[in-house]
Amino acid sequence: MRHPVLLAALAALAALAGFALWPLGDERFAISVDPGAARAKQTFLDEPAPARSAPPNVVLIVADDLGKHDVSLYAPASVQTPSLERIAREGVTFSAGYVTSPVCSPSRAALLTGRYQQRFGVELLTHDRYPRNRLEAWVAKNFFSTHGWFAVDPPRVPLRRDIDRQGLPPGEITLAELLRRAGYATGIFGKWHLGWSDAATPQQHGFDHQYGFYDAFSLYADPNDPDYVGVRGDYFADRWQWWTGRSGHCAIRRNGEVIDETGYLTDRIAEEASAWIVANRERPFFAYVPFNAPHAPLQAPRAYVERFASEPNPDRRVYLAMIAALDDAIGKILATLDETGVADRTLVIFTSDNGAATYTGVASNEPLRGGKLTNFEGGINVPLVMRWPGRVPVNTTYREPVSTLDLFATIVAAAGATLPADRSYDGVDLFPHLTGERPGSPHGALFWRAGEHRGIRTGSWKLISDTRTGAQVLFDLTQDPSETTDVSGAQPAVVEDLEARLRTWESKLVTPLWPNVMEYRFQQDGREFVFPL
Repeated sequence: MRHPVLLAALAALAALAGFALWPLGDERFAISVDPGAARAKQTFLDEPAPARSAPPNVVLIVADDLGKHDVSLYAPASVQTPSLERIAREGVTFSAGYVTSPVCSPSRAALLTGRYQQRFGVELLTHDRYPRNRLEAWVAKNFFSTHGWFAVDPPRVPLRRDIDRQGLPPGEITLAELLRRAGYATGIFGKWHLGWSDAATPQQHGFDHQYGFYDAFSLYADPNDPDYVGVRGDYFADRWQWWTGRSGHCAIRRNGEVIDETGYLTDRIAEEASAWIVANRERPFFAYVPFNAPHAPLQAPRAYVERFASEPNPDRRVYLAMIAALDDAIGKILATLDETGVADRTLVIFTSDNGAATYTGVASNEPLRGGKLTNFEGGINVPLVMRWPGRVPVNTTYREPVSTLDLFATIVAAAGATLPADRSYDGVDLFPHLTGERPGSPHGALFWRAGEHRGIRTGSWKLISDTRTGAQVLFDLTQDPSETTDVSGAQPAVVEDLEARLRTWESKLVTPLWPNVMEYRFQQDGREFVFPL
């Protein structure tokens, strides 16, 4: 009698193991590629572009998770950033520069296409790693739910083929493709985070030259090198980043080939960009320089960390050191433009992909509320400066709300490039507004959406709502730029109007192309908001 019982127990265990380890994957999350859109794009790019005499060079520099009040340009008592201040002194500072998402890849998708990313489905972070089976999903649910990060339950997992298709859709036209069509050399130096498959790399989206990595992060230096100081956080994402290091899509590549990089990555990005600028100085060039600083994992040269010995928090010292190193790297690029004699005919723009990641415990957006992964000002109101000698007003501040969507339109206009007529664009050429030729605000409204977490700004009013939890807050940013007082109860007509505008905008959007893995939950004014990532 023992043997049948034992066999039954073993069979039950085998069945349980099979149930737990059976691969997860769902056809509901299949990503279909529209061959018609890709053909239309290629037809347009193959058409001869109109000639433009002496178009400007373009250098577009993007920081990663940099809050505007962690730099002296916006907060004089913060990290001294003389390179950013130089751009501002020789150009214009934007006091209300917004990104389209408080998280990396959706924000970058809009920046490089000039279109709200929700128009083409890049609404959420790209993900190469989902729970592979029920056992992993159970572990994620029970052991990764810390510091506001929670695994999605029940898990929503695409098939492997569809995970590999994540990224910028092949039918979208990037700024690099438009400028290359107009005769520009195009190079990217730093973080891509818009896909890693053969069809989604920078080389497939208009960049002649590539240096950097494809995923969301990479190590800045060898963690065992004593010349560098590293900080390991105890929240889920940071543990994952240190464990991944420079493997897989986080590896450093040059033109797609993995290389053994030994220098500090912030410095190396500036050096690679500078060398490429020198090599292409005789023709129009577009240098897209998306640094990963000061995104985690936090690492900085020891010499920089020692500059901030007066900072009592040793972890924040490393964060501040990363910002100082970033500013010096930007200074290296500016010096290269001077040395090659092309500075006077180069449009330089600096911004960040979203606000500071306050969940790290070392970054700050104060006095702005919230941070990365929220539609509060700290998540989406970012540093933005622009310089173009002879064209942009010098040492001025522009106070009307603008969007990084506008950078696409502004650069296209400066280059004399043309846009296809088969799609809608959401950005505005800022030059007429900066010179006073076109007074008034460039936008009637700016919009945000990631899953159920939504937002809209029109005039001084800013509405944030979460349709999943029912949380909703309204602020008058003219009177309350730090979003301290919710006035939704006193302004029902304003709330109704903004909700109607949001719904109208949302009617033009598509369903996200892939599901999220995690969600970030946080409390504001006693209400819970959920951001999918």
